[in-house]
Amino acid sequence: MTSSREIVITAVGVVSPVGIGVEPFWQSLGHRRSGVRRLDLFDGSDLPPPLGADVVDFDPKQYVRPRKSLKVMSRDIQLGFVAADMACQQAALVPGAVDPERFGITFGADMITCNLAELQSAFAKCMVDGQFDFARWGNSAMSEMYPLWLLKYLPNMPACHIGIAQDARGPNNSLTLGEVSSLAAVAEAVRVLQRGQADVMIAGGTSCRIHPTIWAYRRAYHFSERIDDPPAAVRPFDADRDGMVYGEGSGALVLESRQHAEARGAPILARIGAFAAGFEPQPSGRDPDGRAVRQTIGQVLEQADLRPDDIGYVNAHGLSTPLEDRLEAQAIRDTLGDVPVTALKSYFGNLGAGGGAVELIASVLAFEHGEVPPTLNYHQPDPDCPVNVIRDEPMKLNRPAALVLNQSRIVQSMALLLQAP
Repeated sequence: MTSSREIVITAVGVVSPVGIGVEPFWQSLGHRRSGVRRLDLFDGSDLPPPLGADVVDFDPKQYVRPRKSLKVMSRDIQLGFVAADMACQQAALVPGAVDPERFGITFGADMITCNLAELQSAFAKCMVDGQFDFARWGNSAMSEMYPLWLLKYLPNMPACHIGIAQDARGPNNSLTLGEVSSLAAVAEAVRVLQRGQADVMIAGGTSCRIHPTIWAYRRAYHFSERIDDPPAAVRPFDADRDGMVYGEGSGALVLESRQHAEARGAPILARIGAFAAGFEPQPSGRDPDGRAVRQTIGQVLEQADLRPDDIGYVNAHGLSTPLEDRLEAQAIRDTLGDVPVTALKSYFGNLGAGGGAVELIASVLAFEHGEVPPTLNYHQPDPDCPVNVIRDEPMKLNRPAALVLNQSRIVQSMALLLQAP
């Protein structure tokens, strides 16, 4: 980043498998409570083992306004809407607090999957003698579909609904980059603010990966099969890791320039020090080697003019899969040496486009509380993952600079430096 405008975080909101709202979320991390459990959604099927991290006791009617909007909100949209609304409330962004024309949104989302029950009658209309007749779809199926059905599943709709509810009429953008979507959205919000195109931005991401269509793509990742002990299923960097689990959740952050935040009396929780994005071309049939992770870490250090030992800790992607953990761990060791590392997917699994924002919020809260949550389920070090994992107990934060990492399935990489206010 070359702009002299310092961008800060003034509020956060989170909806996660380990807590709805900032305080419950942080308490779960502090008490080392996992949100991974055995689900009853797919019993009797041949889909992956029914492990996942869902948001329990979530009633969108308590949060979404106007309530009729729920008719055109998928689960992903609901989660993102609520996280953003919580952040705006914490930021005291009441009407008149900011010029609506200079209030914008950048939000990450996955390709939102359809509720299969909504298609049941449409498919039934196309069945002829036990076979699906594609030729009948256009004329017969459409009469069974809700006219605004598509609006529930467009990945740009989380940002749209948030903008409407918050009267944010400035820049509005949506990013669908898999697991790097959230951090990429934060980076784009920072650029918008530095260009002077907005005064306040809401940035974050949302995803619900508790869905049979998503789980059907099992070959995308190794899934944990530790169904006998779900809370112990996600084991980032541990020698006994056997795969990841999917979850759902959303995180949202309010960003603004330091000058704007101070002028309106907003508390400053943290500042964005630098960020970088990278991509590793992956020839067919060959595994990646982690060069994109090393590249983004190195670029962040260069941008921020920091040495490796200036980094207090790394908030790693920590997917808990054999290959991805090995590549990330070796990249961290090569660029940052023995820096402490935590991996919060051990609490709530892979939240897709929502994961980076939720993990970033955990680092914001770590600055506030002065300690870093440990990685769960790390018992047996893996020589192929030569990182200094924070385990068992929280680590006191002595150097208030955190590097947050995310990587996507198609080998995109994001690194973002978070620094104390």
